[in-house]
Amino acid sequence: MYRANIRWAEKTVQEQNEWRAKCLNLIASEQVMSRRARAVMGSDFCHRYAEGHPGERYYQGTDKVDAIEDKLKRLLRMLFQCVHTEVRAISGTNANEAVFSSYIKHGDIVMVNSTPGGGHISHQKTGTVGKYTTNVVSFPTVEHGYTIDVPKTRTLIRRIRPKLLVLGKSLFLLPEPIAEIRDLCDRYKIPLVYDAAHVLGLIAGKQFQQPLKEGADIVVGSTHKTFFGSQRGLILSNLSNNEWKCIDKGAFPGSSSNHHLDTLPPLFIATCEMLAFGEEYARQVVSNAQALAAALDKAGFAVQLKELGYTRSHQVAVDVSAQGGGAFVSSQLKENDIIINMNLLPHEPLANHANPAGVRIGVQEMTRMGMKEPEMEQIAELMAGATMRNQDVKAEVNKLRERFQTVAYSFDDEPNGGDKAHCATDRSACVK
Repeated sequence: MYRANIRWAEKTVQEQNEWRAKCLNLIASEQVMSRRARAVMGSDFCHRYAEGHPGERYYQGTDKVDAIEDKLKRLLRMLFQCVHTEVRAISGTNANEAVFSSYIKHGDIVMVNSTPGGGHISHQKTGTVGKYTTNVVSFPTVEHGYTIDVPKTRTLIRRIRPKLLVLGKSLFLLPEPIAEIRDLCDRYKIPLVYDAAHVLGLIAGKQFQQPLKEGADIVVGSTHKTFFGSQRGLILSNLSNNEWKCIDKGAFPGSSSNHHLDTLPPLFIATCEMLAFGEEYARQVVSNAQALAAALDKAGFAVQLKELGYTRSHQVAVDVSAQGGGAFVSSQLKENDIIINMNLLPHEPLANHANPAGVRIGVQEMTRMGMKEPEMEQIAELMAGATMRNQDVKAEVNKLRERFQTVAYSFDDEPNGGDKAHCATDRSACVK
């Protein structure tokens, strides 16, 4: 029985690999790793433990782990031009936990983006913030609901004097107004945290806002959405050493013990790839998102924020209530091997969560597989065929995807390992 179960699990994994290699993977919170990054997973690191900081571990035998972690932090400081980096968080939400536990006391007022306004669940009463306080207040938004209303927000901050501001979103189309409220943070001594989980790779590629330069005290993020993987979390800051000590304790022992060492070397390689290719990749991601949005609009979909150019990130938001709602449409597309997720749109009640009006589309994974603007137009036509004309487009989807099986913006340049057209000729940034 046990051997049969093992064979079943192995077969299931293989089926997943084969199926998703045929799909147009458009989940906004997913990314593929390069072959070089994947190759260093499953090493002896996966058997080991490393509590504490490099050189100050509680266990012996961590010399190689220490070397990887130390150099990774140096590369990340170079990439994000910051003073402090914390790499021991095992996810973006775990990074949030480390920060929130350091700043929020019971009863404190915390201002966040609402769930319909794009805020992540970890920012809400039902998520990580709610472990520390139930005094969670949503930022006021402009009429369309996708950005913060700065004058109303400034008035609200003066009135309620929150103890923490949390910017950043899960549905994240446009930059946040960091500089516009920084003076109030200084006046009332309010820490400003920016959750870059979705846009970390775009920030690294200098194609989105630069939150630390604009006035954020702390940036938290996931390393596997627009960043190149593996699945971990980061905390970045230019705080003083004394202030940073609280964040350090929040990470360990506050929110983690051992930090999943098997995924640390892949993140090192991904960071090298981001240093080498990040700007080119991020430019293409934003261009692809805008191209897809325009093509979906032309096909008859109610794409959001047309008046503002649709998006400045990797995401596209579409109101598909006319096509049956987000749950129906995302399921319909999945049957055609197009993978997206349903999503609440601004001003929707939370009660709509089972079948919200919207869907959220992310182009970052297919961009990393080498797709560009012409493919975005094809994807829009395939989506229209599946949802508006009730056509079976799976064969066309699989045919399109068959042409894109190699991870771009990587060092996968050995024979059969990658496309040399996408590899850097100067690797100095990653081998110093």
